[in-house]
Amino acid sequence: MADLTQEQWAQQLKADDNAFILDVRTEEEVKDGFIPEAKNLNIFKGQAFIYELEALDKSKNHYVYCKAGGRSAQACAIMNQLGFENAYNLLGGFSEWTGEVDR
Repeated sequence: MADLTQEQWAQQLKADDNAFILDVRTEEEVKDGFIPEAKNLNIFKGQAFIYELEALDKSKNHYVYCKAGGRSAQACAIMNQLGFENAYNLLGGFSEWTGEVDR
């Protein structure tokens, strides 16, 4: 897992043609907006979250975010345990995101 600043995350994501954006917030939080092309998997779903992660393509580079950066760091650690080699945590999370937002 790598913790990336908002700027590093955005730059690396923009240049990555093998990127997968993962939003681990609750469905309620996603209603406030989300980073374009992000897939939402709620980390609070427990074992169901693990099953959903295991269904993802491990060969992708995963850019993970939540509201403030804590849950996404947790998600990245879980992903590493499951065999995901490239999981990037967005420091500061969506609350500090200044890039494009979909609603």
